[in-house]
Amino acid sequence: MDLRAIAMGLAFAFIWSSAFTSARIIVADASPLFSLALRFLISGLLGVAIARAMGQSWRLTRAQWYATILFGICQNALYLGLNFYAMQTVQASVAAIIASTMPLIVALASWALFHEKLRPLGVIGLLAGFAGVALIMSSRIGAGADLFGVMLCGLGALALSFATLAVRGATSGGNFMMVVGLQMLVGAALLFLAAPIFETIYIHPNVPWMLAFAYTTLFPGLLATLIWFHLLNRIGAIRAATFHFLNPVFGVAVAAVFLGEKLGPMDAVGVGVTTLGILAVQLSRQTDQRSKAST
Repeated sequence: MDLRAIAMGLAFAFIWSSAFTSARIIVADASPLFSLALRFLISGLLGVAIARAMGQSWRLTRAQWYATILFGICQNALYLGLNFYAMQTVQASVAAIIASTMPLIVALASWALFHEKLRPLGVIGLLAGFAGVALIMSSRIGAGADLFGVMLCGLGALALSFATLAVRGATSGGNFMMVVGLQMLVGAALLFLAAPIFETIYIHPNVPWMLAFAYTTLFPGLLATLIWFHLLNRIGAIRAATFHFLNPVFGVAVAAVFLGEKLGPMDAVGVGVTTLGILAVQLSRQTDQRSKAST
């Protein structure tokens, strides 16, 4: 992994993790699903316009169309939609920690469903990762965290894990910005349909809301997704997913700085254990991938 890939991975992890804090600010003054749909509409149109200006084509490969539609549904409409809805009552740090279980879920499903070999380091990492999350959740639930919101975040993590497993190897072929833009529009269409069914639509614009909305539209919305697709193409899904181990740390840190969310001793221990668990799982999967490549 070269320095450019490391820089891309760090940038992606930080921007992605910060999205939970900006989302928490947005849903404080606007209905979550409609706000997210509006964000995806703007991000999608910008992405498609930039792609056309770069000379990228509407003609995607069959695998790219598959990835575009599936990620639009699972990542944008379900994963982010459920998280935005949950963050009306759930702290940003809690949502970030639950979302960080995605690489653990992917590794567990790969072993259980696709019979991928899981080395001892990976087994230890899985146990540690889920134990760390359980430690944090027991502390937060004991302090009065909303169980329904926590459940929605968990369902969102499952949806993103499913999409990640389903589109393995489907991100090659170029036209990355076009893929990013189109998947945003898929998410926008679904959320515009869902918003009037599940919520009362309202927006109370103010400076914090406008800044958070602009940030989440341009950075987590466009830039982080584009970096992720380039990273997948550059180093592959398993190596790229290693950077997810930073999400609990970055997510909790950003929420503490900008929202004043407190981190108790049990939270700190849980974040540390979860982070090391995710890292162990990803390092184990990389080792297994290199072993397969050498045989």
